[in-house]
Amino acid sequence: MITVENLSFTYRKSKRAVLHDFSLSFESGRVYGLLGKNGAGKSTLLYLMSGLLTPKNGKVVFHDTDVRRRLPVTLQDMFLVPEEFELPSVSLVSYVELNSPFYPRFSKEEMIKYLHYFEMDIDIDLGSLSMGQKKKVFMSFALATNTSLLLMDEPTNGLDIPGKSQFRKFIASGMSDDKTIVISTHQVRDIDKVLDHVLIMDDSRVLLDESTSNICDKLFFVESDNRELAKNALFAIPTIQGNYLILPNEEQEESELNLELLFNATLAAPEEIARLFHTQK
Repeated sequence: MITVENLSFTYRKSKRAVLHDFSLSFESGRVYGLLGKNGAGKSTLLYLMSGLLTPKNGKVVFHDTDVRRRLPVTLQDMFLVPEEFELPSVSLVSYVELNSPFYPRFSKEEMIKYLHYFEMDIDIDLGSLSMGQKKKVFMSFALATNTSLLLMDEPTNGLDIPGKSQFRKFIASGMSDDKTIVISTHQVRDIDKVLDHVLIMDDSRVLLDESTSNICDKLFFVESDNRELAKNALFAIPTIQGNYLILPNEEQEESELNLELLFNATLAAPEEIARLFHTQK
């Protein structure tokens, strides 16, 4: 659906490459969680994927076209929600009238539906909104464009606790088989219920690239005070009641994905985690 091919990128005032010979591919019909430490290049990758940054080497191909060419075939079918943005002090109706023509599949009816998930409506003035409210409006517009590719950088930053719960329902309602959503975040607990694919990157390497179903087939997530169980764990974090554990899922038991635990385990023991998925990265 979209491929990242041997990307290298360095910011002008930096000597260190953010990405070096980095490759990745995304398929349709999936919600990806893009995870990594600060400075791993997650936001940079999203800007390169949208064509807003130019790689030193390599390219991003979407609709068989290099996105850096900024052609209508790619621009009208992708949308980036950055972590920080500004909206003009106009009515939301005016904003929609000005911007929706750039997206052939935009649906005003769907935007109203998404706004309702956030307990908002279309008859508002953008200049009077808080940052959290602006984020809700902008994300509603983004999903209503019905682009094949939606890139979101830290979308839950600035949302209150109800807003984060509403966000999960919002993403689930807007997903379809012909759409790809990539969510880059540090707030893993806000998105673990909506993902169906996890990408963990570090030092220009993809440490994990697996569906959530495959992860839960291979790994068992549990909280336990059993010391013997802890000895056999791939990774453990102490809790008040014992430990959060990741174990090889040898008995094919069902468990709920703990994304924060998986992220920490993958950074701590990347080769061991990768070996369970028969990958060499």
